[in-house]
Amino acid sequence: MTGFGVRVIKDGLVFSAAHFITFNRNICERLHGHNWRVEAAIEGALDENCYVFDFIALRDGLESLVAELDHSVLLPERHQQISVQLSDDGREVTARFEDRRWVFPAEDCRILPVENTTAELIARWLSDSLCERLQLKKQSGLSRLRISVEENFGQWADYWTEL
Repeated sequence: MTGFGVRVIKDGLVFSAAHFITFNRNICERLHGHNWRVEAAIEGALDENCYVFDFIALRDGLESLVAELDHSVLLPERHQQISVQLSDDGREVTARFEDRRWVFPAEDCRILPVENTTAELIARWLSDSLCERLQLKKQSGLSRLRISVEENFGQWADYWTEL
């Protein structure tokens, strides 16, 4: 298979955020943080300008999403065992898992529509959000988007979506 693609990975595509995940149904990590790094690649046909997609638009779209996640606590909205609730006055977010409870200022939280705040599902959220913001699925000639999220140095998760 042959084809063209563009890819952005920049110093500005980094965000610092805390999270915790569950695994094996009953194990919940301690709250901890990462300096996450993000990369995006789009595959497709060349347009009349002989490029697949504008690097600047791709970079700017991704930077705006990364800025939304920066310096926040990432919490899963759709987890079956972690409940996440906003207080009545909208000032606090409470997360609960079994007998554990965390309370955060609401302004410091980013509640994502994911089942768990893994690098894989954060990559999917970024992909879905970028597709929507840049209207990627409505543009002709584009075939596939890949979002990669580095949680720790050398540990990447990828999510591909057909466009």
